[in-house]
Amino acid sequence: MPLLSPDRLRDVRALLCDADGNLFPSEEPAFAASVTVTNRYLAAVGVDRSFTAEELRLATTGKNFRTTARDLAVEHGVDVPDLEPWIEEEKRAVTEHLRLELRPDDDVLAALRHLEDHLTLAAVSSSALSRLAGCFAATGLDGAIPASRRFSAEDSLPEPTSKPDPAIYVHACTVLGIEPAQGLAVEDSVPGALSAVRAGCPTIGNVRFVPVDERAERAAALRAAGVLTVVSSWTELTRLVLPVLALRSPAAEGGRR
Repeated sequence: MPLLSPDRLRDVRALLCDADGNLFPSEEPAFAASVTVTNRYLAAVGVDRSFTAEELRLATTGKNFRTTARDLAVEHGVDVPDLEPWIEEEKRAVTEHLRLELRPDDDVLAALRHLEDHLTLAAVSSSALSRLAGCFAATGLDGAIPASRRFSAEDSLPEPTSKPDPAIYVHACTVLGIEPAQGLAVEDSVPGALSAVRAGCPTIGNVRFVPVDERAERAAALRAAGVLTVVSSWTELTRLVLPVLALRSPAAEGGRR
């Protein structure tokens, strides 16, 4: 079991959860749906390159399609087209696929039930709100994190962005009425961890849904990105965090929204 300094969680009032690959195992099925749209997009802009779903996952985990499409165009030296039609097409394809593929996970649901007694739960994601809505409904998380506490780098900001830009974490903290230091982030990807850390949020890496043969490398990369520690399950995270929260003063607990 990793260790966590009580001082780092002394003022924490909210748990800021990345969604894809963290609250549910959506990365692989999402890329299975996204790769067809991505390859059609590349062909349309004149890029002689196509991906398998696994290649796309390994190359772009932690980014939304907007950033992926822009980065791929720039990387191959072509003009970035109007991305909105492609974004909408990719969003529809992925959302429908995830609605069919995802199921509730007992580890996640049990952990959030314990943690919500101490912290306000929120989701902070690069993904579109419509995609999150489908995923939360399919995985039984609507009750734990309602739509009013879901924040999307694609939809919730004046200008869409993607992690590792810290803007979405800063925005989430502002809406929740907390300082970044009061929001404990949980992230599975390096771009996500960088986003949270750069915003000033204490961050825990979670490799629960990372493929087993990638976990050691991912954990090392998350630590290099500045996370406090890395856990391998939501049960482990709960066992790590709850005793620390129990040591806090009644005033700190009373500050939870």
